[in-house]
Amino acid sequence: MKQILVIGSRGSKLALTQARFVQSELERLNPSLATRIEIVTTSGDVKTDPLAVIGGKGVFTRELEEALLDGRVDVAVHSLKDLPTIIPERLHIAAIGQREDPRDALIIRADIFELCKTLESLPAGATIGTSSTRRLAQLKHLKRDATLKDLRGNVDTRLAKLDRGEYDAVILAAAGLRRLGLERRISVMFSPSDMLPSPGQGALGLETRADDAQTIAAVSLLDHYATRIACTAERAFLRELGGGCQLPIAAHAVVADQLLHLDGLVADTDGRQILRDKVTGGTNQAEQLGKSLATELIARGAKELLSQLDSLHGIS
Repeated sequence: MKQILVIGSRGSKLALTQARFVQSELERLNPSLATRIEIVTTSGDVKTDPLAVIGGKGVFTRELEEALLDGRVDVAVHSLKDLPTIIPERLHIAAIGQREDPRDALIIRADIFELCKTLESLPAGATIGTSSTRRLAQLKHLKRDATLKDLRGNVDTRLAKLDRGEYDAVILAAAGLRRLGLERRISVMFSPSDMLPSPGQGALGLETRADDAQTIAAVSLLDHYATRIACTAERAFLRELGGGCQLPIAAHAVVADQLLHLDGLVADTDGRQILRDKVTGGTNQAEQLGKSLATELIARGAKELLSQLDSLHGIS
């Protein structure tokens, strides 16, 4: 008799694409496994206020975790960047899948693209959409004359708003566009040196109950070593700073030549104050490297900067 594993997912096209990918991989690796997808609506899916107002910590993951805890689902598929760095004690990240492209992408409206093919060539006052304070801060640093406008909704909704002329350009994660087969919409890829990604961006986090050994064994086959190491460092950096996905905190780590290289950043939302540094160490030091880089930026004033932003946005 086949083991039946219930996969929890948000209902957006991107979330379901990611869940179906996980479903197919689990069944490919374990032919004795049967799966089905259960859609769970999160508070982030139904609220329309800016994310900095409704609170970023767990807004896209809390209800999925509740479904895990009450047994409705066996594994929850998250965009890792949305998953808080501190998870409930009874839950466990059983796998972090191989990362897609972690970079951010600029999508310029088609009718102006022939004249404006780069961020720099967009006219002064051009309206650029993003719901991320991390992107907003770095964008203001790159192009101070841009008009920044909040942008909510799933990928299709955001692109439709761009196409209707509500924005001149929008910024989205390249990973989501690629997973949806929409890479043709990308006008410019930001290098991490210009736009440092969110911790965990481009990776999928597969969360299970901590005591469900059978599901953990099945799901752990999807764990990708280099991605887990890199994301462990990025999430340790974020955790040490006490931040969530809606504060201007960025981190990107890569494993190369048997070393882990971590780049981290904290900014104010106006992009005028940016604290940034890098550390390198062994791949067995991921957690420590994340903490040490955060400690360095804290010594340079990161906590005070983030405390001001918490008060400004009412984030707790």
